[in-house]
Amino acid sequence: MPPATEPGESTDAAAPRRPRLTPPIADVRRAVRAVLPREGLVLVALSGGPDSLALAAAAAFEAPRAGLRAGAVVVDHGLQPGSAEIAERAAAQARALGLDPVLVRRVEVTGEGGPEASARHARYVALDEAAASMDAACVLLGHTLDDQAETVLLGLARGSGAASLAGMPARAGRYVRPLLGIRRATTHEACLDAGLEPWSDPHNADPSYARVRVRERVLPVLEAELGPGIAEALVRTAEQLREDDDAFEAQIEELIEEICEPAEAGIAVSVGVLAANPAALRQRIIRHVIGSEFGVSLSRAQTLEVARLVTDWHGQGPLDLPGGVRATRAGRYVVFSTTGSTEVLPHDH
Repeated sequence: MPPATEPGESTDAAAPRRPRLTPPIADVRRAVRAVLPREGLVLVALSGGPDSLALAAAAAFEAPRAGLRAGAVVVDHGLQPGSAEIAERAAAQARALGLDPVLVRRVEVTGEGGPEASARHARYVALDEAAASMDAACVLLGHTLDDQAETVLLGLARGSGAASLAGMPARAGRYVRPLLGIRRATTHEACLDAGLEPWSDPHNADPSYARVRVRERVLPVLEAELGPGIAEALVRTAEQLREDDDAFEAQIEELIEEICEPAEAGIAVSVGVLAANPAALRQRIIRHVIGSEFGVSLSRAQTLEVARLVTDWHGQGPLDLPGGVRATRAGRYVVFSTTGSTEVLPHDH
């Protein structure tokens, strides 16, 4: 019996061979199909590893069938010998899949904030610039269910709040993560079934990275001691926390115009409204105001100190916060300013 072909595929021996549709390939394609935009260019962030390569193959198959163009961006971090050749190999694989355009971007990783954070920042800057230059509708990222579980565990170990434990969002601006419901093993199998040879990043086996230790040591122990399904359970937890976080953010967006007034070099927030809300919402409002007004992230300890200007006010002085921001209790307001001024300005409602 001749091998099965997909509907519409040629059986001509001279035609380019397409992979037999197997469950892993179908799962990845289905995940990509579900997130494609209505129009425009779709770009895949391609490292050449199994996750992004399986994603690229699925996008190359699904996008044209949806009337879309699909391309790829390969970021060369220059962190290891032969990185340029690795990047060009990934680009060649993308072109062989039919992706167009295929862009290779070399970035400089400064190491500021740690090697992982610095590489991530440089990568997203390059992806942003490439997407903007091509007017891309979206950029597909290859993070899997396993990546999400690792992110949640790392956040838990750091004592992070619900926003961090909610993990990576499925969508954030132009960035889309179609594979958050797909196991890493499935992307490996999809590449194998499609005859694709992914690149194995040695950093993914380097135990000096916390994420690698979680992947190679912590999760296997949890699976062995608590039973299978730990990664899926962590991801379900992240989904529930993200729903809660989205609900809080929606409430804050509705409240923010009513509770804030302009201040000299800053913003003032009503003490009465902050005091009237539950602690969870009050502290989120404080973090939201500081983040949106000054681009500063507060730790939990810093947030609680600001909240004491509302809930435990006994004349204490101003608080110095990151980014040169100062928080001061001034009558009916907590004033956040970069100059230390407590002047609240008239607000034309």
